[in-house]
Amino acid sequence: QVQPVESGGGLVQPGGSLKLSCAAAGAAIERFIMGWYRRTPGLQRELVATITGGGTTTYTNAMKGRVTISRDSANNTVYLQMNSLKSEDTAVYVCNAFDVRTGSSYWGQGTQVTVSS
Repeated sequence: QVQPVESGGGLVQPGGSLKLSCAAAGAAIERFIMGWYRRTPGLQRELVATITGGGTTTYTNAMKGRVTISRDSANNTVYLQMNSLKSEDTAVYVCNAFDVRTGSSYWGQGTQVTVSS
């Protein structure tokens, strides 16, 4: 089991950048497929990007070309670098740790990102 804890959200102007962090407590991130999701009012939670234990990254069309997912194993932290942010990117961004062995998902509390002038 693992407890993801997100940080780095805040207010940013359109066109700006923001880097989110997901620190995992209790287990090494390499044991999981780590993913970033986002949730806006009235919409289902939407996958943005994933990184596997082997370091393979995937991106959905949600923010493709404007985000990079990465990790720092020494700090047991996964990052989401977001660039060229738009107003429609405003959402709660949530980190997930997926245990391939058991099929269990562990969710963080989320961090609010607001893109506004």
